[in-house]
Amino acid sequence: MPILSALSATAARGATKKVATSLAARAFASAADSPLHTHYPVVPGSLTAHLQLRTGETFTGGSFGAPTATIGETVFTTSLVGYPESMTDPSYRGQLLVFTQPLIGNYGVPRRTRDQYGLLKHFESEQIQCSGVVVSDYATKYSHWNAVESLSEWCEREGVPAITGVDTRALVHILRGQGSTLGSLSVGAQPLGAEAIAWADPNTENLVAQASTPDVRVFNPEGDVHVALIDCGAKYNIIRSLCDQGARVSLVPWNHDISASLHTYDGVFISNGPGSPAHCTETIGQLRQAFSVYQRPIFGICMGNQLMGMAAGLNAYKLRFGNRGHNQPAVDLTNGKCVITSQNHGYALDDAQMPEGWARYYVNANDGSNEGIRHVEKPFRSVQFHPEAKGGPLDTGYLFAEFVDSVRAAKQAGIPATLPED
Repeated sequence: MPILSALSATAARGATKKVATSLAARAFASAADSPLHTHYPVVPGSLTAHLQLRTGETFTGGSFGAPTATIGETVFTTSLVGYPESMTDPSYRGQLLVFTQPLIGNYGVPRRTRDQYGLLKHFESEQIQCSGVVVSDYATKYSHWNAVESLSEWCEREGVPAITGVDTRALVHILRGQGSTLGSLSVGAQPLGAEAIAWADPNTENLVAQASTPDVRVFNPEGDVHVALIDCGAKYNIIRSLCDQGARVSLVPWNHDISASLHTYDGVFISNGPGSPAHCTETIGQLRQAFSVYQRPIFGICMGNQLMGMAAGLNAYKLRFGNRGHNQPAVDLTNGKCVITSQNHGYALDDAQMPEGWARYYVNANDGSNEGIRHVEKPFRSVQFHPEAKGGPLDTGYLFAEFVDSVRAAKQAGIPATLPED
């Protein structure tokens, strides 16, 4: 036993030393002159690119996108697949997107095939939405039966800079420690001088107004129920998921006056979108008015959850580094079941005190942040995650069926869309 105890003590000291060394190395990784933060070799013939954080850290690698410079909020996603869908997700507008998955680009970029609703099958919008792309290892050769171009060719064609050879583990460690921060992505032999970077926070802009449709568009006009989809930056798969359930979808601008036409809708849906919800005061006001007179189902996703919560009386706050990826656990508080969800948001609702008539719906099992709200009497509810989850997982796709089924049931039951005027 003494020998075993001595061995155990030695092993414990060794383990403690390893942990201490590991923690020191992780802290070391944030320093620009760290041995772990070496410059990765640039592929011969390619340009040099630099990612500079506002907090002072610089990462140098090779350029595989457009030879231009950009500024954005530096955020990371833990998704393993689906980079075409992520890069075209309007919620990433104004952001430098860091992929924690080391190998990116190996299956190229798919062809722009459209479905029966006129929506692109393999993209979430018509163009790349993020301001820049940051990866550890860009695959210069791609292989996939549906690919028509490389990730590099796509980025170059759309004017989006991209950098490879970055120690993304060190970068994500920095972002998790200090929070998402502004970054500058540039191409050139040397990083930009401090005086050459005009830092501008995209979250001070109304990114929703930039991502939203300017006009009303109708999808699946033969649908048996009519749903108004308030476009705060809607992903194509949200439109598709509603149409697949048999709904006629009217995509309306983020600040559309729905109060005048509420009586014509069988249901109302609020989409995801980029940036801070604080800029969407017009949408919040419209929803607050709808809550008082509308009697049929209302549902929100991501930004839609935040706007519904703010219309109900809650406040939103900025998360330190947000929740972005395909592996976020959310617990349904109505039955205790946990689902794995796709997420992409930097803001959340403060649900410490719920307004009268409202209850928490889902909660994040990792950090305890809000993942949804519901009205205790009216058919109003929302979720912070993405049930449409293009790129997966598909655990919560049933929420679209439940919403459209409830819309259909309310219509068949003859429930008036709005309360009668006094």
